[in-house]
Amino acid sequence: MARYVTTDLHGCLRTFQHLVENVLRLRPDDELYLLGDYVNKGPDSRGLLDYLMQLPERGYQLHCLRGNHDQELLDAARGRQHLAWASHADRTLTLQSFGVKAPTDIPEPYLQWLDALPYQLDIPGFTLVHAGYNFRLPPEQMRTDWHTMLNIKQFTFDASRMQGRRLLHGHVPTPTAQVKHSVAKKEGAIGLDTGCVYRLNPELSHLAVLELDSFELTLQPNIEVPYLIAHR
Repeated sequence: MARYVTTDLHGCLRTFQHLVENVLRLRPDDELYLLGDYVNKGPDSRGLLDYLMQLPERGYQLHCLRGNHDQELLDAARGRQHLAWASHADRTLTLQSFGVKAPTDIPEPYLQWLDALPYQLDIPGFTLVHAGYNFRLPPEQMRTDWHTMLNIKQFTFDASRMQGRRLLHGHVPTPTAQVKHSVAKKEGAIGLDTGCVYRLNPELSHLAVLELDSFELTLQPNIEVPYLIAHR
């Protein structure tokens, strides 16, 4: 059995499917953990959600966390339009993938799936979360500060709060060289978002997958059909 973690898929279905089926060659007894942000920015948010929803039906062990973009899409679909929801270009790609003109028209099964996503997960040796924690808060508040767990971009890691577990997160696109360095040093907190969706940035444009027991890092390049996105 292998345990894999990756994050920030952002509608890059073709890349993720190739990674799962042809690179990792995922087996039913493997465990695959995803740290959120399945939608927005990339070419096929709906297709990616369809694939994620089908994997458990096919017998695979998939564990998905909630990301800020997942929450933003859910908020928009529930009519909370006053909250921030991506850029105009991002919204256009996302709505096109669902074949709708407004987020309130997104089919209910997708919204129910997003709404059921947990914010964090503790597994042997690791704590998983989308963005991170505010380590300045009391311990009991740190683990219930949902907004921070989805959105924080910088934090000072405190290993004493982790009960011996490493922290794995995504959210902030990080050059592949920096992620390689963090993994090689086995740092206490490791960000795995290598900005796969940013296909125009050579230092990003990969999915980073960490196998938790061997600590082997795999970098899968973006192989999507070209789509509109700005250089980050």
